[in-house]
Amino acid sequence: MDTAQNNPGRFRRSLRHLLSTRTEAARLFPPATLEAIAEAITAGEQTHRGEVRLIVEKSLPLSAVWDAMSNRQRALALFADYAIWDTEDNCGVLIYVNLADHKVDIVADRGINRRIEPATWQAICNTMTAGFAQGRFHDATLEAVQQVNALLRQHFPSNGARPNELPDKPLML
Repeated sequence: MDTAQNNPGRFRRSLRHLLSTRTEAARLFPPATLEAIAEAITAGEQTHRGEVRLIVEKSLPLSAVWDAMSNRQRALALFADYAIWDTEDNCGVLIYVNLADHKVDIVADRGINRRIEPATWQAICNTMTAGFAQGRFHDATLEAVQQVNALLRQHFPSNGARPNELPDKPLML
């Protein structure tokens, strides 16, 4: 029997996710920050063929926490759920922020993963989490978006006008 008493780590994580609030998420990512991020994504996508999507989640669904879903597994699920994989050049990128777990993950489509190493994505995640630890949610997120845009500009430069395939506005869950 796997109860909370048998797994105190799972219980603490569940409690942390249960106590996470939309109000706290909105304080960390206020409307002005979300607008600045959207503008940075839009500007970047005019210089490359990639499609960048930021999803900030205040907490996981309790069933996902209890099932010990990792941050990476959640990011992969959202990558699929929001069809970030479904871009013309297979160059969608998800930046996923899990506020309750204080974790960031980046999932890139297969077209991008052929050219950019996982360690490069991890370095960008580390930039964000280090900034978040200092309370710099606005600046750290913009730095990460700029780094992602620079990588996409290097490996997938713009080849003329093209439609915007994914929303640029960050999604708050």
